[in-house]
This record gives sequence, structure tokens and C-alpha cells, in this order.
Amino acid sequence: MTLRDIANHPTVTIIDVREPWEFAAGHVVNSINIPLGTLKNNLLVIDEFTKPILLCCESGNRSGQAANLLVAKGQDRVYNGGGWRDLRNMIF
Repeated sequence: MTLRDIANHPTVTIIDVREPWEFAAGHVVNSINIPLGTLKNNLLVIDEFTKPILLCCESGNRSGQAANLLVAKGQDRVYNGGGWRDLRNMIF
């Protein structure tokens, strides 16, 4: 499955891990904002999401950190979508 396939999966949850002010300046449609610094505090909320989970940020660095954290906490279908602008261009 390619990143484009995942991004267009009907049940994908897109989590943008940038800060709220960054998210407010632009984001992927239907994504939700959970900043990387608050991710650990939101693990119970994240467990409720329909999988797969696709993470994005500005460049892919923070979303990579978030993906590693979620995998370490037992999430099994987590993907680093990289930068939000590139991801936005993949969605139909």
C-alpha cells in the first residue's frame, strides 16, 4: 500500500502534530490537530480512532517522532505522511 493509498483510505485518521498556530495557518482537510508535545496525554483519545492513522507535520520530522511514539505504545497501523503540503496534494 502506497502513501497515496493510505491518504485516500476511507477510514484513515489524519493527525497533524504541529502547534495550533501552525495548524491554523493551513492544514489537510479533515485532519485533526494534536501537537507532538501533547501526544502522550492524548493516547486514550488516539486509541479510539479508526485505523489507519496517518501523521503529518511541517517537514516529516515531528510526525516521524509521533509515529515512533504511537508504535511503541502499541498502535500497529501508523504511518508518517511527512509534510502536510505534500500530503494535501495526494488526497483526491
